[in-house]
Amino acid sequence: MKLVFIALFCFSLNAVAQTQTELNQDAYAEFAEADKELNNVYQNILKTYKSDSQFISKLKSTQRIWIEFRNAELEMKFPRKDKSYYGSSYPMCKALYLKELTEERTKKLKVWLSGIQEGDVCQGSVKSV
Repeated sequence: MKLVFIALFCFSLNAVAQTQTELNQDAYAEFAEADKELNNVYQNILKTYKSDSQFISKLKSTQRIWIEFRNAELEMKFPRKDKSYYGSSYPMCKALYLKELTEERTKKLKVWLSGIQEGDVCQGSVKSV
């Protein structure tokens, strides 16, 4: 019985094993999905607040600056010019870090869609709910 269990356990490990290339591709797909969600949220904010031209101008400016910040954060995390220094897992690590930063940005932007409770004296340009 033990032998059967060990054989099944070893087989299951091989069934889920992936190559580094597959891991890199999966990580990039996760980042692409997070980026797609960010773009959808951004577009929805543009539609929701279209009558507030001053806010829209600031949002667009802030988003451009955030992209620069995101890229600088990535360079800070992986500063070597020759990215091969980080090994074959670098594309995966890069994509996962970009995903993390993108999800954080999406969470912040979603506040403009979900709104803030009425009466919050610090709501600024965020709509009340």
